[in-house]
Amino acid sequence: MNLENTQVQMRKGILEFCILHIISRGEVYASDMLEELTSAKIMVVEGTLYPLLTRLRKAGLAEYKWVESNSGPPRKYYTITDEGMQFVKDLNLTWKELSKSTSEIISNKKSK
Repeated sequence: MNLENTQVQMRKGILEFCILHIISRGEVYASDMLEELTSAKIMVVEGTLYPLLTRLRKAGLAEYKWVESNSGPPRKYYTITDEGMQFVKDLNLTWKELSKSTSEIISNKKSK
């Protein structure tokens, strides 16, 4: 089994959750999302991010608007929808349960 592949899969598993959290804070540009995800060691590339953002938009969880830029072409800024905000709240509960369960399992020193 390859450790790196498993680590990548773990990160991918929470990518949508993290992106929705970032968007839930207010308007955000895709490159700012990439920067935050990368600095948090959740490695992602544009080829992964943009299709995910499109899926979130088509699912009604996120939306975007074009904003003119003084230094180049217009930029697409993403925001969360009301449905997306409820989705994030529900995912937060799931995350807390999973985090608690995982912590319980990995901290259990008992041998059976």
